[in-house]
Amino acid sequence: MKVGLKLCAEERSATDLVADAVRAEEAGFDFAALSDHFHPWIDEQGESPFAWAVLGGIATVTDRIEVGTGVTCPTIRIHPAIVAQAAATVATMMPGRSFLGVGTGERLNEHVTGEHWPRPDVRRDMLREAVAAIRALWSGELVTSRGEHCVVDGARLYSVPDDPPPVLVSASGSESVALAAEIGDGLIGTAPDADLLSTYRAEAGEGRVAYAEITVCWNEDPDEAMDTVLRRWPNVALPGSLNAELALPKHFEDATKLVREDDLRPRVVVGPELGDYIRSVDAYGQAGYDGVWFHQVGEDQEGFAAFAEKELLPALRAS
Repeated sequence: MKVGLKLCAEERSATDLVADAVRAEEAGFDFAALSDHFHPWIDEQGESPFAWAVLGGIATVTDRIEVGTGVTCPTIRIHPAIVAQAAATVATMMPGRSFLGVGTGERLNEHVTGEHWPRPDVRRDMLREAVAAIRALWSGELVTSRGEHCVVDGARLYSVPDDPPPVLVSASGSESVALAAEIGDGLIGTAPDADLLSTYRAEAGEGRVAYAEITVCWNEDPDEAMDTVLRRWPNVALPGSLNAELALPKHFEDATKLVREDDLRPRVVVGPELGDYIRSVDAYGQAGYDGVWFHQVGEDQEGFAAFAEKELLPALRAS
């Protein structure tokens, strides 16, 4: 399995994220996934820089590590033609080591332009049209298309990579899995669900990849680690429908007042025990995933990077 690091733009400044990517490469991670948000989930997280500017910075200071978005919504807040240009530019700066993760988005980030927030089925249709437009523009040809949701009028990208980056589609249910199989080069999942992966493999065919995120908080003191998660990332315990529908960080703060440690324990790995991390990765491997990325919650990014470099990554590769 490939092992990656989450570059969490909701918790880290742009400068910090660039430094985190450098450290991830030094530590030996295979890839990194950068979140693309307009707002953090809650105010305590404190940051939300523009992902595409950060990726440009990362491209200039790394040499090996693969980097992409985890994930971008290319429909409402940012037009697909602009996402196509941004991802193509990053791919020319990191040839062969970038990817574009896409999803249907959250009201939290997409409502800021004042556009209507559509139903889930409409958002899936919008994503289908957006990815088609992005792929067409990556050809370097002049593109004019008029879909139900996406219009591209006489657009051509002049700075395009020799090989377009893979498109990975976020999916958590049967409809989004079917969409990922239809339009993507891979899937980004949210749980070690073997049935979901089996369905995806059957519909997508050979040569597709599947990645997932594991939320962790490394700390020598497990209780302190759990306190950090409860303070900084309680939203991990919220149901998916709330994640998509709430509009403001204040709304997430209200919702997460109901979250307790017992709600978080099945969803996060906390503390210093190597075996806990290995078992979590094994669960995703047994479900059929090709790779995972770790999201280290909180400010101690160096603590987790050192743990990964000295213990976690060697153990995972040995197994």
